[in-house]
Amino acid sequence: MRLPGSEKLEIIRLVEQSHLPARRTLEILGIRPSTFYRWYDRYRAGGPEALQDKPSQPDRVWNRIPDDIRDRIVAMALEVPELSPRELATRFTRQALVRDGPVRLEEGLKRWQPVRNRGFSGAGRSERSARDRRGTKDIS
Repeated sequence: MRLPGSEKLEIIRLVEQSHLPARRTLEILGIRPSTFYRWYDRYRAGGPEALQDKPSQPDRVWNRIPDDIRDRIVAMALEVPELSPRELATRFTRQALVRDGPVRLEEGLKRWQPVRNRGFSGAGRSERSARDRRGTKDIS
């Protein structure tokens, strides 16, 4: 349960003014001491404004490929469409445009390059699935 900053401030003042020990007051209010002391530390460091909720979304994602690099990868993928994502990442890395490694680049490339059939036929799959649904086993 998230509380607005005003309620957090009210709880801090209530605990400060209570004649009971802080832990007992928090128990009565149903607030964990670790939560209260985190609020209290923020309040002492930054005042009531520090108690306001901050957006939980990070400013930057740690594994995101920068836009300029992504644009170069997509351009290369369009120039050489027969390359798999791994091959494209390896070529891109070898050309010294980035040094992040093929695995990270391959993950980003999967979004832009369609998955191609690499000779997998899936033969026997439907027969096996139908047999499994019936609950019988083929003993041949």
